[in-house]
Amino acid sequence: MSARATAAPAVAPGAGAPQGAASRDAAPNAETTGRRVEEVLDHLAGRDREASAAAEELVRLLMDFYGAGLARIMHLVGSGAEGGGLRPALLSDELVTSLLVLHDLHPEDTAARIGRALDSVRRQHPADVVEFEEESGELRLRAGEGGGCGCPSTNQQAQQAVEAAVSCFAPEVTSVRWEVAAGRTEPALLQISPRPPTAATAP
Repeated sequence: MSARATAAPAVAPGAGAPQGAASRDAAPNAETTGRRVEEVLDHLAGRDREASAAAEELVRLLMDFYGAGLARIMHLVGSGAEGGGLRPALLSDELVTSLLVLHDLHPEDTAARIGRALDSVRRQHPADVVEFEEESGELRLRAGEGGGCGCPSTNQQAQQAVEAAVSCFAPEVTSVRWEVAAGRTEPALLQISPRPPTAATAP
């Protein structure tokens, strides 16, 4: 079996199917699925070389993604999650979480995963949930008290970091709206005046 076909187990449909699906359909066979993937790629190569190259690139990207996820899982298993327990470590890991959510295998609901996302960046970028609207997918957040300078560029970077974490842990969040905390004021503008003349420059 060629290198292309070895990618099949990583992208086989239903590989991460829930238990219910496994009872309805037979578990994917690595060799059979790999052979089918190679047949599809060969078929594309005979019809459209550009499409074939794109398909092979897609297989490589998925292999890298799943391979990194498996490597991360094995690392956490081997390290014993540093005494904190394997399950919490797996559920707190962004890469592992993304794989579990992708296949609808994550045991926590959206609210719990949003909380994990905020916890993962809280030390540098504290934020609190105001409300999550499940139907629209909109998440309303309020920035917490942090150590930043309050500059617009700093605030924007913090918001981007929080939103990136949320998108990983809870991809069902389709938009994030930020609200200003009640009673919070903008930092005072620092006025910089010309330096007073020194003895050497005084007239």
